[in-house]
Amino acid sequence: MQREEKQLEATLHAILNRVNDLKSAIQALISKLENEYETIHWPSFLDNYAILSGHLTGLSKILQAELAPSLRSVVVLPLQLGCERDEELSRLTEGRVPACTHDLVPDLLRTKPEPQAEQRLQQLIHKASTLNYDTAQKQVAQFTKVISHVWEIISKGREDWEGESMRSAGMQPTHSIADTHALVTAVGTGKGLRPGMPACVPPGVVAPGMGPSRGPTPQMGPVAPIMPKAPSAIKTNIKAANQIHPYQR
Repeated sequence: MQREEKQLEATLHAILNRVNDLKSAIQALISKLENEYETIHWPSFLDNYAILSGHLTGLSKILQAELAPSLRSVVVLPLQLGCERDEELSRLTEGRVPACTHDLVPDLLRTKPEPQAEQRLQQLIHKASTLNYDTAQKQVAQFTKVISHVWEIISKGREDWEGESMRSAGMQPTHSIADTHALVTAVGTGKGLRPGMPACVPPGVVAPGMGPSRGPTPQMGPVAPIMPKAPSAIKTNIKAANQIHPYQR
């Protein structure tokens, strides 16, 4: 009997220490969120959250140990109920429970869910057991589809947010879609190379913003007649020299 009492006392002591560490970590995280919400960084928040996770993991290991099952046979009963303030109870609970009243005991010492919640749980279990397999698979597929759609929306929003962050950081785009289209049009159709001249689109070539060309491009205005090219002065002098000295070679 004394051995079991010592084991129970050691287990309770370990649980109490782990719970106190967990409480301190929670208080530190809440204080950081309330007082440093403007300057807190994400890595710092993750560090505090990792501390909480470590304390919860340690507490779970203690409860899953071989000595912990003895706690299941321990019954906790209130020795005295009253509306008067209990200073010792208030000190142990750090002022959260000033008195052990009839309203607090069912909530503090409850080992089962509330009757309404337990009844609702039984209804859900019965509904799940009577559900057809094909119907369940259809519902699972529909639920998966909804989750995938929500994931796409979140991913798209994340990409937009990252793009806005990059633009706000000063990373300006190095290309322009309008300039690219203008360059392609100039190379393919000659548009913009000669100011005032219409773009000449060959048959079968589709210019941006136009349909396929089915014939010659109509003239935009009167075309000036092409003047004959003046003879070169060098060729004229050579021809005259040959006529004067036909035999001097």
